[in-house]
Amino acid sequence: MTQRVVILGTGGTIAGTAASAADNVGYTAAQLGVQALVDAVPPLAGALLECEQVAQLDSKDMTHAVWQLLAQRVAHHLARDDVAGVVVTHGTDTLEETAYFLHRVLAPRKPVVFAAAMRPATALQADGPQNLLDAVTVARAPGARGVVAVLAGSVHGALDVSKRHSWRLDAFDSGDAGPIALVREGRVQALREWPSGEALGLDRVTCDVTRWPAVEMVVSHAGASGLAVDALVAKGVRGLVVAGTGNGTVHAALEAALADAQDSGVQVLRAARSAGGVVGEDPSALPSAGVLTPAKARVELLLQLLA
Repeated sequence: MTQRVVILGTGGTIAGTAASAADNVGYTAAQLGVQALVDAVPPLAGALLECEQVAQLDSKDMTHAVWQLLAQRVAHHLARDDVAGVVVTHGTDTLEETAYFLHRVLAPRKPVVFAAAMRPATALQADGPQNLLDAVTVARAPGARGVVAVLAGSVHGALDVSKRHSWRLDAFDSGDAGPIALVREGRVQALREWPSGEALGLDRVTCDVTRWPAVEMVVSHAGASGLAVDALVAKGVRGLVVAGTGNGTVHAALEAALADAQDSGVQVLRAARSAGGVVGEDPSALPSAGVLTPAKARVELLLQLLA
């Protein structure tokens, strides 16, 4: 079985640089190409790898156009018989959204592994090289499949992973579901089933991105009103995700505005601000996003509307 791994670069902190090696915060993301990231990991020297730069941006500025191109390039390489898996280097800010997007569109039978970093490549103790090495290890692991992210030695599934800390190296977590696997000294220890699902298919996302429907998020909070909802509806929004309090509860004034939006044809999903848990179904409430975070619920609603 072939061990070739294709590494697709998109930028992010893992490719970032700072003027000082002691600076872990004041850096500029997306400065190094993906080949430079690979060259900085000695254990990858001589490995059967192939690098391609798909984008070069700070992931806070991720776009639908990059998502579309990335899905096409991942699908292209996965279809090759000589490729065991694909690694995507990505920024941490929107990693969970991009990973969920690929999970729903492709549901790949081969592994698609996201590698990221909380510190720039120039840091005294940069975490990117180890995360990249671990990602390649997972991409080659027997039985590995689906879209996952590897950070700080843990392998997280695209459905469950989210960034839950602003600066720690172990900033990512899978909540109640827990990690898919662990990577220790070049070995992958599986803990539960690898991700699977029914692919929506590339056709769902191949139309001109300027025609993709507008889907936005609003947040419920003390003293909330429907002003933001009304403004977005007036601007032609097609979908709205509300990040509710507690178990997805929504302030009465905001809920009324969302109900009016729904009556006018806008699709609405109700998620929760809290980091974990499931938003329960309630026939008297707005539709639930289930286990999805607000950011992932927005991706899900976007893909539904693209149908």
